[in-house]
Amino acid sequence: MGIVNVTPDSFSDGGQHATPTQALQHAERLLADGAHILDLGAESTRPGSLPVPLSEELDRLMPLVKEVVRWGVPISIDTYKPAVMQAVLEAGADIINDIWALRQTGAREVVAAHPRCGVCLMHMNGHPQTMQLAPQEGPLTATVRDFLNEQTQALLALGVAPERVSWDPGIGFGKTVAQNFEMLAVQGVWSAPYAGLVGWSRKSSLGSVTGCSVEQRLVPSVVAAVLAVDAGARIVRVHDVRETCQALQVWGALQQARQALNVTETNPPQN
Repeated sequence: MGIVNVTPDSFSDGGQHATPTQALQHAERLLADGAHILDLGAESTRPGSLPVPLSEELDRLMPLVKEVVRWGVPISIDTYKPAVMQAVLEAGADIINDIWALRQTGAREVVAAHPRCGVCLMHMNGHPQTMQLAPQEGPLTATVRDFLNEQTQALLALGVAPERVSWDPGIGFGKTVAQNFEMLAVQGVWSAPYAGLVGWSRKSSLGSVTGCSVEQRLVPSVVAAVLAVDAGARIVRVHDVRETCQALQVWGALQQARQALNVTETNPPQN
């Protein structure tokens, strides 16, 4: 999933693709680099970010959505506003990627009314303005799984098919560095049986363990994406698509070799 931020203030690439022309060029580049899904967002949700008015989000987003829909590629929209969800789904978007897990009034009903759209539900402790000021302490695996399951059951009760749902643990959304890596360590535990979507790309936790600035986090981001896939993630949301795809091709070749040799980490081949 390649990230297209039509924002002036995103933590990693704010302002780089803020105009429709810049965003379209970036989206084309991500597809050429190997992205399978484009994730379009018009409001930054970095720690401390302020909400964007509905009209401004739509003004930023809709020209891009209307053009990219014509390309015939899967489109995800990063939004929590039901009115935006309605507009982009009517325009032909395929997936709603909601950091609030459809908890805004009317959001579930919008998704339920569009039986072909996918939805990603994310766990967030608090809200973007304050989430990193006082993260919840202690292990989070059970908390994340219970929260996502509760939101999913509410959605399924409206007739949404479970195969339309994916889960995101919310790396960096109201969590400590240790908690973020806990989510990586138990990827398959919290996500099963739903498709796990994770966004490690350029996150501050990677900077905390490597000392790298945002601009220097390419290698840590790619490593985190591969580790997440190796642990069971089905979708990785990334800025650096080409490098991530290349790394996953190497990982895929290793998996094929292991399968051909019937090798596991705990069962080495016998001479």
